Amino acid sequence: MANRPVFEVMEQAPFFRRVNIDFTFYNGFSFQQKLRCIRSLHGSYREATGNDKILEVSSKSGNPLGIDLSAFNLSLVDEQGKRMSVESLFQGSKVFRLGQEVLGPYTDIYTMPSPEAHKDERLRGPGRIKCFRFFDQEFPINPPTYFFDWLYVNTLHQNPELAEEVVKYKAFTDIEFNPARQINCQAEAAAIYVGLKNSGKLEEALKDKGAFRKVVFG
Repeated sequence: MANRPVFEVMEQAPFFRRVNIDFTFYNGFSFQQKLRCIRSLHGSYREATGNDKILEVSSKSGNPLGIDLSAFNLSLVDEQGKRMSVESLFQGSKVFRLGQEVLGPYTDIYTMPSPEAHKDERLRGPGRIKCFRFFDQEFPINPPTYFFDWLYVNTLHQNPELAEEVVKYKAFTDIEFNPARQINCQAEAAAIYVGLKNSGKLEEALKDKGAFRKVVFG
């Protein structure tokens, strides 16, 4: 058995609710084994809640929409036509403090493929994260998910076909997310987007980063 969170959509801040679900876990790294885990998790959640509007948001999803919504795939396109994924933008915006030295952001990472961005050696052990700097905007590290959620929600909103489909769901999972080791979660961010949309507060939250923080985090 294993336990993973399901992120249910809420229509008030913080616009999601985390529900921990026990399910049968299948060992292995193959795509098929991941699918078995996802089906088991979703089955246990449906049995517990009766809600069948649940979507896996990751590259392991059995639904093409969930794959497209993965932070590795969800992207913006710059003025030169280069794609910039949420993952690459997030990693490239990290600013580190090492003693008195400040390192980053490494904006060349923005246009790297997501797997390369995720594994870039400059991000491995250079010190503690001081903040995130995204072009001319700076984001503090508290609240802990502030920058990732803001980046994901804004990027999703700029992909209208995906945004139209995601609001059909009421709960989201990411089978790779382990809250004991990770902070940011694409399933949580997807739930926030839908919660903001359903509550009529999406446009207000997207005005600027300050408005987003106030609406989502209070």
